Amino acid sequence: MILFNHIWGLFAHPKEEYDLIRKETLANKKYYLLHVFILAAIPSVSSYYGATTVGWSIGTLDKVIIDHQSALLMSVAGYMAILAGIVFMGLFIHWMAKTYGTKPSYTKCIVFAGYTATPIFFVGLLALYPNTALYLIGSIIGVAYTVYLLYVGLPRMMTIPEEQGFLFATSVVCVGLVLLVTMKVITALFWGMGFGPGFDVSI
Repeated sequence: MILFNHIWGLFAHPKEEYDLIRKETLANKKYYLLHVFILAAIPSVSSYYGATTVGWSIGTLDKVIIDHQSALLMSVAGYMAILAGIVFMGLFIHWMAKTYGTKPSYTKCIVFAGYTATPIFFVGLLALYPNTALYLIGSIIGVAYTVYLLYVGLPRMMTIPEEQGFLFATSVVCVGLVLLVTMKVITALFWGMGFGPGFDVSI
């Protein structure tokens, strides 16, 4: 129940919810980290189902279905990449926090990174029934709200003034964009090396 309360709070009243998460993080750090592990699995599980059962299509082209083995490997790799990205962003936030005179714990920073990415995780549900246009629109909305949560939540979680929080959040956004591009490049390189998925084109 607490899990759903926090998720609802991030969308209904994010400022108050971040204050609550900040107060509870140290006392319930195992629970909060588990929450991050669960949310991060949403895109991977949804993508596996959508890619192997429904299939992706672009325009009038035939749907492309990925075989189960390839989809499973991609889903696991994607899940690990998401967790690695959350940990990386959490560590960056922890490192950067020193510049603003605050010393949050590693756990608090990682939990904050995970909770802030909640909209992006839920956009992953669109992969259950793949539609390129819908997924693109959903991704834009998810990223936009994630950035909003970052700017709203960072000064509250780090207990710093709003002005400093704005500069801090801007730095985090820049690093996040670099991380996203890096992950895309690595994926493209692996595909180019022959580690791409196996396809089953349905007619």
